[in-house]
Amino acid sequence: MDLADRVLAGERLALARLLTQVENDTPAGRQSLERLFPHAGKAHLVGITGAPGTGKSSLANQLARALRNRGGADAPRVAVLAVDPSSPFSGGALLGDRLRMKDSAGDPGVFIRSMASRGSVGGLAGTTAAMTQVLDAAGFSIILIETVGAGQSEVDIVRLAHSVIVVDAPGLGDDIQAIKAGILEIADILVVNKADLPGVENTLRGLDMMLDMAYGHAPEGSWRPPLLRATSTTGEGIDAILAALEDHRMYLRESGKWAQREEARLTAEFDSLLQRQLKAQWLQRVGEQRLSEMMHQLAQREISPAQAVERLLK
Repeated sequence: MDLADRVLAGERLALARLLTQVENDTPAGRQSLERLFPHAGKAHLVGITGAPGTGKSSLANQLARALRNRGGADAPRVAVLAVDPSSPFSGGALLGDRLRMKDSAGDPGVFIRSMASRGSVGGLAGTTAAMTQVLDAAGFSIILIETVGAGQSEVDIVRLAHSVIVVDAPGLGDDIQAIKAGILEIADILVVNKADLPGVENTLRGLDMMLDMAYGHAPEGSWRPPLLRATSTTGEGIDAILAALEDHRMYLRESGKWAQREEARLTAEFDSLLQRQLKAQWLQRVGEQRLSEMMHQLAQREISPAQAVERLLK
């Protein structure tokens, strides 16, 4: 059997190897993705985003543990895909999220994978969607996707996940920044983590006021993000978050928005792949020498960037 068949058969080692191939965008990885695509589309994709220091990794760990503990023999299989920032010099990443999720790592029903952002902006890596597809096809019913933690630019997750949890914490001073940057608007569930710290009531009041401003005149029957408090180090508030996730999943199904988000997600993935393929084909046709000559003229300010693009396209 090839890797795709072994993944469908439930082999964890094959899954780990295939994820590496997909992350490295190898021809074998792309071929396996095509094989697995018909088997995907069943999982509930949950994004976890927010500013650095809000406890996203610890929260993901607690959510995974609670999901596994509440179902008994029928507990859902949970995958965690954690995107870590890459070094701008080496391209590598610490991948420290695994250290924070060590409690769940020994559970055969939990699969944790860290990946480097490799310079991608928006909180995700370029192959995050493809790796999510592999985990979906492998039979994980809930996939938690933790973003980098850049704070104000992590809106790509809304194009990938069905439900987005935005995590805040007291004392970070990020509340106003969040709503200015659009982070609050992408929240399906808003969680104030580290609720045992001083200032939590002020943070909750401020965010509740922002939610009133954003959703005060929303149409009847639309989804208003619940504002929840949690302490991921103790597990406080985790059950309420899981209940809100289930409510949101049911809302998406009953309102027809699940299919809309699936279509938007696949459209975004199609657009990304199309841009990469067109750019690769264009660079191959132009040739390195011609491109180098044009970059030299650009550096000498003999032509403008717009003129360089126009000439190369011709």
